[in-house]
Amino acid sequence: MTTREIKVGSVTIGGGNPLALIAGPCVIEGKKEAFAAAERLKAIAAEAGIPLVFKASYDKANRTSLNSYRGPGMKQGLDILKGIKDAFNLPVLSDVHRFEEIGPAAGVLDVLQVPAFLCRQTDFIIEVARAGKTVNIKKGQFLAPHDIMPVIDKAVSTGNRNIMVTERGTCFGYNNLVVDMRGLGIMRAMGYPVVFDATHSVQLPGGQGAASGGDRQFVAPLARAAAAAGIDALFLEVHENPDAALCDGPNSVLMSDLPELLRQIVNIYTAGKR
Repeated sequence: MTTREIKVGSVTIGGGNPLALIAGPCVIEGKKEAFAAAERLKAIAAEAGIPLVFKASYDKANRTSLNSYRGPGMKQGLDILKGIKDAFNLPVLSDVHRFEEIGPAAGVLDVLQVPAFLCRQTDFIIEVARAGKTVNIKKGQFLAPHDIMPVIDKAVSTGNRNIMVTERGTCFGYNNLVVDMRGLGIMRAMGYPVVFDATHSVQLPGGQGAASGGDRQFVAPLARAAAAAGIDALFLEVHENPDAALCDGPNSVLMSDLPELLRQIVNIYTAGKR
C-alpha cells in the first residue's frame, strides 16, 4: 500500500520511500542538551541508514501538573530548533498549542504538529494547515482509526496536502493505552503517510498522580510490530538518561539502546517490503 509522498526538508516520507525516523527528547531541556541529542541522533540514524527528522517540544502545554516543567517557551525554543536545523542540516518538528504560535513556528519548523488533544479543534487544524508547512496530526487517544479521515479533510480543505497522521495509542480504561495494529492499515488506506509513535503508545496518562507514567519495556516490541504491519515513519522520544528526563522519561527510549532497536526495525521493514 503506497501513501502520498511528503517532503520534509531533505527527508521524503511516504510514497514507497524508505522508513523515516522522527526522534528526539520530549521537551527541550536546554540548548546544550538539545544540540547533544541532535548530534548523537544524526550519527545513530546515519549508521542505521534511516533518514532523520529531529523533534522536541519548546512548550509542553498539556502537562498533568501545573508545576511540571514545560520547556523554555516559544521564542527561546524556536531559536534552539533553528540552531539545530542549521548546524546539523536536519528537518525539525515541534508541536503547536495556540493560534499565536503558528506563524512564528512556521518560520522555523519543517513540520507543525497538532497535539492529540487538539485533533478535533476544527479552526485550529485549518489555521495550522494554512501555514503551508507539512502538518503531522496526532490521532487523539479517544478516536477510532477511521475517525481520522474527517480531520485530514479539514486540513486538506486549505489546499495543503502535505499531511501525516500519527498513531499514539487508544484509551483503554483509566491511565492506560493500547495499540490496535489494524488501525495502521486503516489509516494508510486513506492515502497519507502514517507515523507510529511507539513511545507515547506506552504512556500511562496521569498514572503517577501528578505526572504520567509509562511502560518503556514495551516500546521495542510495539515498534517492531508496527514496522511489520506497515508504516511510513517511526516516532520515538529518546533521552540519554530517561529516569532523569524532565518530561516523559518513563516512556522514553534510552539513547544507548537506539542503535540496536533501529537495526531490528530496518531489518523487519526491509523484509516486509520484499
